[in-house]
Amino acid sequence: MSWKPNKWQNPKATSFWPWVSTNCHLVSLIQPWATCGRAVAIDSTILRARGGVWHQKHREKGEIPHTSIDTEAHWTKSGWHGWVYGWKLHVVSVVAAVWFPIAAVLTPANVADSEPAPNLLREVPADVRFVLGDLHYNTPDLHENCDQADRLLLTTKYGSYPHTDDGVEVRRLFHKLRSIAMENFSEHLKGIFDAHGQVPTKGLVATQRFALGVIFVYQLAILYRFEPDLELCVGLKAFLKSA
Repeated sequence: MSWKPNKWQNPKATSFWPWVSTNCHLVSLIQPWATCGRAVAIDSTILRARGGVWHQKHREKGEIPHTSIDTEAHWTKSGWHGWVYGWKLHVVSVVAAVWFPIAAVLTPANVADSEPAPNLLREVPADVRFVLGDLHYNTPDLHENCDQADRLLLTTKYGSYPHTDDGVEVRRLFHKLRSIAMENFSEHLKGIFDAHGQVPTKGLVATQRFALGVIFVYQLAILYRFEPDLELCVGLKAFLKSA
């Protein structure tokens, strides 16, 4: 597997991209799309930075008022939590009866959701035909990227609600599928690894090790439970705590 440095990562540091490129093997074993359409969902989840927050008025002046502040993190605004200082974990997950991640990258929280999406989608199995995302992924570049890969990008639509065009019911169905896959997975992941609070690490590279390590352990747990034919996404927290 080749090293894939990116602009959110120190090129001298260990790369974590090879982890996501192993997931074609996981997909081929579990065959999550054996009885349904070959779809993935893409989304990001916010992780709070360790320590204090770096207020914009101090950042603009280059002032660091407290040593606990992680200066490599950044701000983003969440519809649920308001302004949050920290990181974004960008994830592509299987959309099927079982959900698990097949590609991930961590960035500062101010990076737009659509920016790392093309690189993430390159790690998705070639036979995937549907990519489900929210409004942040409704960009011309990402539509073109999916068209070139013979995939259909389905996202929520710009404009006032309720939409009345011919495709509204189809989009509503796909939006529900995306929500079930990504929101359940994100909450599952944070609950298992106690990631609802601040991350335990400081700095971009260290937080990548933590966040992508969490993804990797989750994948290993899914693989371990698949072999003896156990339920894949049930009892994972107890299983990992007892390991």
